[in-house]
Amino acid sequence: MKVLLVTLYFPPAGGGGVQRPLKFATHLPELGIETHVLAPDDPKWIHRDEDLAPPTLAWVHRARYVGPVGRKPAEELHGTTGLDRLQRQAALLGRRFLVPDENVSWNVTAIPTAIRIVRREGIDVVITTSPPSSVHLIGAAVKRATGVRWVADLRDSLVAHPHRRAERLVVRAKEQTEHLVAKLVASQADAIVAVSESIAEEMRARSPRGPVVHVSNGSDFDDFAGLDYRRGESFRITHTGSFFGRRDPRPFLTALAQVDGVVARFVGDFRAADLEWAEGLGLGDRLELIPYVPRRRSLGLQRDSEALLLLIPEADGRGRGVLSGKVFEYLAAERPILALVPTDGAAARLLEETGASVVVAPEDVEGTVRALTDLRDRWRAGALDGTPLSDEWRRRLSRRSRVEELAQLLEKFA
Repeated sequence: MKVLLVTLYFPPAGGGGVQRPLKFATHLPELGIETHVLAPDDPKWIHRDEDLAPPTLAWVHRARYVGPVGRKPAEELHGTTGLDRLQRQAALLGRRFLVPDENVSWNVTAIPTAIRIVRREGIDVVITTSPPSSVHLIGAAVKRATGVRWVADLRDSLVAHPHRRAERLVVRAKEQTEHLVAKLVASQADAIVAVSESIAEEMRARSPRGPVVHVSNGSDFDDFAGLDYRRGESFRITHTGSFFGRRDPRPFLTALAQVDGVVARFVGDFRAADLEWAEGLGLGDRLELIPYVPRRRSLGLQRDSEALLLLIPEADGRGRGVLSGKVFEYLAAERPILALVPTDGAAARLLEETGASVVVAPEDVEGTVRALTDLRDRWRAGALDGTPLSDEWRRRLSRRSRVEELAQLLEKFA
């Protein structure tokens, strides 16, 4: 069997969105499936990771990127006023009119390139993985032109993103176009793969033409090989990943200000507005901000922490179904986790089952103070160990096991 995986995020791109397509392209060939990848040559990603190696057993093809560069509009506008703000808003205006998302113009080069690869290589199945949702337009177009089978992989909901402020008019307009993409995926894709059960149910409700399969993210235990924990002079709790949308560090920082002897490390993009707010708490050197680092360095900081901080917003109920790749990455780090997540959500259930986490509601400052104090005190008493998982849990959570589930679906199209 031969598959073509179409993704916007692939090395040398950096960030969390790279890992799922990268691991698909790593493990599918090991399972006997010839794998080709189509990715942009360089869409001016916000982050790059030159140390992140592409898979050695997959063929990687590039299509010239046509479209706006990666930007962080909220950060560019923060603190600006008057004419300067108007000029920056004008520079950002064009991307707002690109629907369903700002990367849709890559399709101009990606669609004909994908069609050529399918015909030349004898591809059996095209897999498109989102976000961005516009990548699924490529799958629909290639299927129509060649008759190849199409599988749509959804790493986020197409219609209910937890980090968006749905009350904003421009967001609602964007989501209307994404409803159309969801309709297209349901009606045309031969199968749908969803990263969480909530997303799978969302698509099943649309009466899809093919099966909808839940294939979660997985833990990459081997990626932590050679990375060690060394007890720190202070209790260090580390959060890795960027802040955007409704992901909010302020309840945690409010709690942190009430618990001495704890240093909070935030690795990745930290919003200027949140930093200005945090400075008013007088945290001083108890707040350590580390800009974006390559993944290997990020994993090292996770392993070398007394505890890890996970933040998933309630987002009017949208956060309950989120089971992000960060959850599995933290589990692979095998350090205690303070999870400020919806207590009745998917992440809370998994973390409580594995016994690796203390779960507190995202806005519960008093509960966070108690949990953080308990973790610190246990560490001081020498009673806070790592959280090694059993062999059974490691097997169940491993990324390779997840890719085996995808391979089983693909083999039905052989």
